Amino acid sequence: MSMAKQRRGTHLIADIAKVSRGTVDRALHGRGGVNEATRQRILQIAREIGYRPNLAARALSANRATAKIGVCIPREIHFFYDQLWNGVLEEAERVSQFGVEFINRPVQNLGKGDAKVFKELMASGVDGIILTAGNPKNLTPLIDKAETKGIRVVCVDTDASESHRSSVVYVEPYLSGCVAGELLGKLVPPGSKVAVVAGMLMAEDHRRKADGFSETFRKHCLGGKIAAVIEGHEDETESFQKTLDLLRRIPELAGIYVNTVNCLPVCHALRAGNLEGKVKLITSDLFVEMSPYFKAGTIAASIYHQPHRQGQIAVRLMVDNLISKIKFPPTVRLSPAVVISSNLHLFREMRLNESKPAGVLGAGLAHGSDP
Repeated sequence: MSMAKQRRGTHLIADIAKVSRGTVDRALHGRGGVNEATRQRILQIAREIGYRPNLAARALSANRATAKIGVCIPREIHFFYDQLWNGVLEEAERVSQFGVEFINRPVQNLGKGDAKVFKELMASGVDGIILTAGNPKNLTPLIDKAETKGIRVVCVDTDASESHRSSVVYVEPYLSGCVAGELLGKLVPPGSKVAVVAGMLMAEDHRRKADGFSETFRKHCLGGKIAAVIEGHEDETESFQKTLDLLRRIPELAGIYVNTVNCLPVCHALRAGNLEGKVKLITSDLFVEMSPYFKAGTIAASIYHQPHRQGQIAVRLMVDNLISKIKFPPTVRLSPAVVISSNLHLFREMRLNESKPAGVLGAGLAHGSDP
């Protein structure tokens, strides 16, 4: 934004708020001397007219980092977390010119080592932390301690709802499970037995998805039963073997809901049992390797959680608060989308695949815009 446009924007805000331009400038840039109610009114007007402060100029004039943000997100399963990381990294690159510094401390798997990394980030002098709360029981007291110290915490994808974190960005897991439950309930005959393949029920996200699915499925499938809920712990070998055992143990199984991105081993188990298309499969999220299973009818539908957009929004919320003192919304809920074979090509992951040169399909972190 040019300096002229900046001046016009602050003039307009001052006129609407009936305050001086100096008051507007102090409110937008987090300086003192502004009543909190006035500050929030000015920030709200700025949001409504689409005005954003010239953070780059502020950072350059200060000649220092305006904020330091720690990020703790898993690497595996990469089909999902690559997209989430990519949203964070793209947005981090955009705001780095404004003097915002990022410290990335990934963990290998969801819920493993995140408490240790969280403590390290707290000790490193960060102003805020963005994380996936895979182990909310252990993280909750740490999050509360961080917030007490003035370190703002934003959960992304997986929540620690009992904590005092500043905000969460996610597709509400219970709702996601409800959508899957209604879909499968309408796909299988009355009285059918179905199963849930979860990641780990310790994770609030996975547990709430299973709850939403179980409650809603019974409403849409008369006499339907949840025959089993199994944990695959995001491990492909474990998920494959447990699904095979499930299919042998319950040969009349009519459907399966996989409530994490780890669906390929379930597809492989259905293929091994010659049950592709016979057992209706609802999966979660989307990556290019799922495409042939959609086309073959193995996957009936998938519930998409917009991981790239989640990452972007988490960074924007944190930067807006730390730099411009804009209040966090307690929750940012994104709508789950239903992916079926006919709309598969419209989604970001599929479009990115079409634009990649041969030999790099599915590799690394993808770049692009959300649908």
